Amino acid sequence: MNRPSLLITILMGTLTMLLWALVNRPDVEPPWPEKITGFSFSPMRGEQTPAQQNFPDIAQIDEDLALLAGNADAVRTYTVESTLGEVPRLAGAHGLNVALGAWLNADVERNDAEIDRLIRVYKETYRNVVRVIVGNESLLRGELEVGQLIDYLRRVRQKVWAPISTAEPWHIWLKHPELVREVDFIAVHLLPYWENIPVDAAVDYVVSRYQELQRTYPGKPIVIAEVGWPSNGRTRGGAVASSANQARFLRRFLEVAQREAYIYYIMEAFDQPWKHELEGEAGSHWGVYDTDREAKFAFTSPVVQIPGWRGLAAISIALSVLILAFLFRDSSGLMPRGRGFLAIIAYAITTFAVWVLYDFSQRYLTPGMLAVGSMLFIAALGVGVVLLAEAHEWAEALWSKQSRRSRRPAPIADAKLPRVSVHVPAYNEPPEMLIQTLDALARLDYPDYEVVVVDNNTQDPAVWQPVQAHCEQLGSQFRFFHVDPLEGFKAGALNFALQQTGADAAIIAVIDSDYQVDPGWLRELVPYFTEPKMAIVQAPQDYRDGAGNVFKAMCQAEYRGFFQIGMVTRNERNAIIQHGTMTLVRHVILVETGGWAEWCITEDAELGLRILEHGYEAAYIPHSYGRGLMPDTFLDFKKQRFRWAYGAVLIMRHHLSALLGLAGTRLSRGQRYHFIAGWLPWLADGFNLVFNLAAIGWSLAMIAAPYQVAPPHIVFAVLPLSLFLFKLVKMFSLYRLRLAASLRQSLAAGLAGLSLSHTIARAILAGFITRHIGFFRTPKCATGNRVLQALLDTREELLFLVALGLSAVMVLQRPDGAMLDIRVWSLVLLVQGVPYAAAGLVSFISGMPRLPAALVGPMRQLTDQRA
Repeated sequence: MNRPSLLITILMGTLTMLLWALVNRPDVEPPWPEKITGFSFSPMRGEQTPAQQNFPDIAQIDEDLALLAGNADAVRTYTVESTLGEVPRLAGAHGLNVALGAWLNADVERNDAEIDRLIRVYKETYRNVVRVIVGNESLLRGELEVGQLIDYLRRVRQKVWAPISTAEPWHIWLKHPELVREVDFIAVHLLPYWENIPVDAAVDYVVSRYQELQRTYPGKPIVIAEVGWPSNGRTRGGAVASSANQARFLRRFLEVAQREAYIYYIMEAFDQPWKHELEGEAGSHWGVYDTDREAKFAFTSPVVQIPGWRGLAAISIALSVLILAFLFRDSSGLMPRGRGFLAIIAYAITTFAVWVLYDFSQRYLTPGMLAVGSMLFIAALGVGVVLLAEAHEWAEALWSKQSRRSRRPAPIADAKLPRVSVHVPAYNEPPEMLIQTLDALARLDYPDYEVVVVDNNTQDPAVWQPVQAHCEQLGSQFRFFHVDPLEGFKAGALNFALQQTGADAAIIAVIDSDYQVDPGWLRELVPYFTEPKMAIVQAPQDYRDGAGNVFKAMCQAEYRGFFQIGMVTRNERNAIIQHGTMTLVRHVILVETGGWAEWCITEDAELGLRILEHGYEAAYIPHSYGRGLMPDTFLDFKKQRFRWAYGAVLIMRHHLSALLGLAGTRLSRGQRYHFIAGWLPWLADGFNLVFNLAAIGWSLAMIAAPYQVAPPHIVFAVLPLSLFLFKLVKMFSLYRLRLAASLRQSLAAGLAGLSLSHTIARAILAGFITRHIGFFRTPKCATGNRVLQALLDTREELLFLVALGLSAVMVLQRPDGAMLDIRVWSLVLLVQGVPYAAAGLVSFISGMPRLPAALVGPMRQLTDQRA
């Protein structure tokens, strides 16, 4: 890492530490009193749960009561089932009073048994039982009618002489004055978190509801049977669950309660993971103490958002330094602005990743939640890697100095120019088009070359015979071969042409059958082979029919991003992707490395990588020397991209050891980086399809069971949204600044690129589970589809669009549809539908071939800007 890189890394590290410090600046809050009135007491630990009759033993309960004895005057219980019936006796030994509770539900037989146990326990230990609470939110849950509950209260009153009540939220008490008449005190639950109240307004809200009950029922004693704030859980309106907010609320409330002489029970003493099934994430996190019986926040010192933030900041900085050391390792041409941009992205990613891990560390993870958390971590890691790769290309495209490989070779005298054999593979191509290609080759300004045309497997003589006749007219320099049958698709045809090539041909040139080359193509590019290690000289794919209609103008704009940006940055590290047209290869090296791979449908890219593995060099010349024809329909556009993406996966699988540096090849770190990083966005598309399927499934479960299935963790929303927005901003930035594209051209390119996302995703997933698939030829001069057929060609994408759109609307109809995480999840579903909508729109446009290309505008010509 050089000095500028080191300074930028240190500066960003300092700013990151300051950011952590700013977010975690201490808040001075009232101190926790030496003793509070009481705690709600549920002593379950770990996997213990009353739902499965799994209760703590006597020793565990006694240990918990001993911990609370020095901090509280009383505890409130909820049931007398099993060992919990021993709480009054054990509490008395520690000097604690008890508000004894009985749990009631819709099971009449169970309720009768619970009431009998309550009465028995009270009579055995009544001296420290200061009040009895019969039922907890049984009206709120709708499990009992008011009359039933009053009957239970009267039954208990006959046997118990302590003050009696039932516990319900404030609005239930206001709704049922007849219930108030049956109790000795109002046992009210005041939990502002559930009512979406921000923490800074929460204590005032509790006081206002308390006073409202006082005004409504003057003279009736009021006991706050539950009051608290969770340390984790969903954000409900302005109510944010966090340990810091829990500390703020409770310490502020206790100050007011002490001043106003409230009788209260803090909800609750210990975290109860079993409540996750009933109340979601928040249900597990109401305790002042965690499941290890450790205090979750400071009782007297200032409150900070994340108590251990300094350690987390140090970890994020250390990770960022490692990432930047890798990114800056070979960045001598990167300007300070580019380095600063990468540093910002790296620190943002690591800070976010560290926060995600911290957030999950504060949860009680069931096996299912652990599995989801692991998936989330892997997804976050993957998104982070893709973002870094995208950011690196962005930085190098905009903020690089003069090219390190910009030297043009000196011209070579005609007598010294090597012989070139130009290979033109063809299958069932329109003869008039191919004849135009051959005529352009006949006009080449080059002294010594031949043209070998291989037509493989074309069945109709009317297609290939005119081409054969035209080759004969052009002279002996043009040789035509019709081979049927011939295996290996395009690679098979190229290998056949190679067999027909004499040893005197030093260079093999390959063009597609639709390309019309410039006369100076060979004369200007062959001199690059004066460099002994040079094996490949590649010119870009370009097209001559971009002005045909809007669809083709969009396709051309989309192609330009790769050929004017991606290939240029890759060329700096000798890591270009070879194309099957406008490419020159040194004959002896092509033979030495095994020729064209007939097992791979992207034989061109595979050959390029294989040649680089042997330590040779490749050069990309960003100037258009030939132009072909683009797909005429969106279906053909998709087939072409499917072949490219599918072939990429096959290449990755075949060359994985080499790409990872495990095989004995001569690939440099920069080459391995570019091949892996270049394919990462396509891999992300593949995983995005899996994400969409899971998102639709999860959304259906949310709709079917709104009270049982919560929305995914909000990070699941942040990841796809951030990646989508980042790639969108990157694309617009590079098109406007690097390609000088207009806003319409940038939008057209973005729309065309998005429309292929599903096709790429299918190709990537297919590439992981298969090894062979038919070669997709891109038809030339085909008849454009009509609109209806064009839409039918995107029926799969439109089905996904409908599923995601309906899911986005339906999840908002849940009872909690106004909550932030539901709205964000709905937004994610809509954003995930954008590529599918783009596919439908682009296909619709392709079905209207008369729409003029002027609506998009012509792209600037591909011209080599090097000196």
